[in-house]
Amino acid sequence: MPRRFDLSRPLSELHPNEQLKFDSRYLRGTLEQSLEDAITGAIGDNDTQLTKFFGIYQQDDRELREERRRARLEPLYQFMVRVRLPGGVCTTEQWLALDALARENANGTLRLTTRQTFQFHGVFKDKLRRHVQGIYASGLDTIAACGDVNRNVIATANPLLSSARREATETAQRIGAHLLPRTGAYREILLQQSGAGEHPASPPAGSSAAASTATSEEPLYGHTYLPRKFKIAIAVPPHNDIDVYAHDLGLIAIVENGHIVGYNVLVGGGMGMTHRQVATYPRLGDVAGFCEAADVIEVVEHTMCIQRDYGDRHDRYHARFKYTIEDRGIDWFREELARRAGKPLQAARDFHLDTSGDHYGWQQGEDGRWHYTLFIENGRVADTPGRTLMSGLREIAASFPGFFALSTNQNVTITGIDTADRERLEEILRRHNIENDVNHTGLRRHSMACVAFPTCGLAMAESERYLPSLIDRLDEALRNAGLAQEPISIRMTGCPNGCARPYLAEIALVGKAPGKYNLYLGASANGDRMNALYRENIDEPQILAALIPLFDAYAAERQPQERFGDFVIRKNVVPPMLAGRDFQKIEAGTPD
Repeated sequence: MPRRFDLSRPLSELHPNEQLKFDSRYLRGTLEQSLEDAITGAIGDNDTQLTKFFGIYQQDDRELREERRRARLEPLYQFMVRVRLPGGVCTTEQWLALDALARENANGTLRLTTRQTFQFHGVFKDKLRRHVQGIYASGLDTIAACGDVNRNVIATANPLLSSARREATETAQRIGAHLLPRTGAYREILLQQSGAGEHPASPPAGSSAAASTATSEEPLYGHTYLPRKFKIAIAVPPHNDIDVYAHDLGLIAIVENGHIVGYNVLVGGGMGMTHRQVATYPRLGDVAGFCEAADVIEVVEHTMCIQRDYGDRHDRYHARFKYTIEDRGIDWFREELARRAGKPLQAARDFHLDTSGDHYGWQQGEDGRWHYTLFIENGRVADTPGRTLMSGLREIAASFPGFFALSTNQNVTITGIDTADRERLEEILRRHNIENDVNHTGLRRHSMACVAFPTCGLAMAESERYLPSLIDRLDEALRNAGLAQEPISIRMTGCPNGCARPYLAEIALVGKAPGKYNLYLGASANGDRMNALYRENIDEPQILAALIPLFDAYAAERQPQERFGDFVIRKNVVPPMLAGRDFQKIEAGTPD
C-alpha cells in the first residue's frame, strides 16, 4: 500500500504544531540562526519544538527565575540532551566518552532514564553543538530521542544473559534504525557536516524507506511526522522490566527452545494524562495477536503508520495512539493492519509475566560469564560524599572492556565478567562504596522517580530530589512491620505525564502542587493492572498517615506470596483498575 501524508483537515484547522512542522523544511526551521545568536542563551520558540526531534529540550533553572528577574536577567536557559540507545546497550568505551562529556559540557552527572538511555542536564547553548558532536564521535547520536516520531526502542535488559534477550535487543536496534527520521537537518545544523556522504541516520540498505529517498526526504514520516510521540517496547517473558503494557506498541517475545519465534503484539498503551481532565488517562495496551519473527519489522512499520494516518492532529491531548485504539477499537486495528500487511495477525500465544523489577547482584549467563546489576537510585550517576558512584563506574569501564546494559528501572548491569574477575570487580565496588546495600529495603530497590524540579518545565512538585527522603520515613515503618525486604514498588513523578510509569506501581505519588501529591495504590507486580486513586492532594504527614496503617495491615493479614498491590485490591482499599477510560472517574477516598 502506498504511504500517504494527506491530512483529513486543512492545516489551518489542526493544532499549530502541524503547521510548524510542515513549514520547518524537515525540521530545519531557523535553528541555525538560533544557535548562532550569542545575545541570548535561548533558541527561538518554534525551534524549541524542532530540537525535540533531535533529542534536545530547552529548559531553565526554575529556582533561579525570580532572582534573575529581579536582576533583569533572562532565565538561566540550558538544554537537556537525550541519547538514542535502542536496547539500552553501550560499550564501555562509549560509557567513558559520555562520562567525560557530562563533566566537560553538562552538570557533571549522567542520568539513566526510564527508557533505557542517558540524559545530560545543564548543557548551555554555546556547548550544545560540541556536546552533540561528542556523542556522535562515540558512535551514538540523539536523533529521535524526543519529538513526534518513534522514540528510543526498549527491550528486556542485558542481551548477554541469554540468546532470547540478545535477539530481543537486536530486534529493538533493527526497529530503531528502520523508523529513524531521514531529514538532513540533524547532520547539517548540529553535526555541521556537508550534505555529501552517508547520513548518520541513513535507512537500512534495501528497506522500503531507502528505496524512496530519491523522491522525499522523509519517505516514512512526511512533512508533518507523527501526531505525537510513538513508543515501542519488547519484553522477554517471564520478565516485564520494560512494562510492556505501557507503550503505544508492545511486543511480547514468544520463546521456543531458547530462541524467539515471534511476538504477541500489544497496541494502545500509554501513561500520560492531565489532572482533572477525565478525557485523558493512562491506558494498558490491548493484545492484538501474534506475528512471526520474520514479519515483525513490517508489522511495526504498518502499526506506526496507522497512527500516522489516523491519529488526532487537532487536539494534542488526544493525539496518542491509545486514544486512536480506544476510539476505534481493537477489531478495527486488526482489520486495518491486515489490509496494509496483506494478511491478518495470528491468534496470540500463551505467555506469563511474573515481575517488573530488576534482579540485583550477580547473575550467570548461558555462556558461563557473570553479570552484576547495580542499583542506582533514580538513575542519577554522580559522586557524592562517601559514595563515588560516577568515579567507580568510570574505573570499572576502564578496567573491564565490554558492555554496560541499562535497564528501564534506571539501573546498570556490568556485563561479561569472568569468574576469576568477580572479586576484582567487587573490590572496586567496595572501594567506592557503591556495592548494592543489603540494608536497602525492598521498597527502595523498587523505586523510580522522574527528574522534576529544578529543570523540568512541567513539574508541579518535587520527585527525584524528594523520593529518597520519603522512603527513609517509610522504611522505618516497613522495618517495624517486618516488611523490610518485601518487594513493594513505589514510583514518584512531579506531574501527571507519567515519565516514570507511575500508574503501574503498587504505590504511586503524582505531583499536584508544591509538596502535594495524589496517592495511587493497587497496581499488579507484573505490570498488567494499573493502580487507582486513593488520596488526593496530600502532603507528607498525610502520605505517612495513609500508608503506614496499610503496611501494618499487610503484615498481619496478607496471604502467602501475596504482593502489596494485590492485597489492597483484595481488601477493597481501591478497586482494580483495568480500563483506562475509568481512571480519572474514580474519586479519592477520605481518611477514616
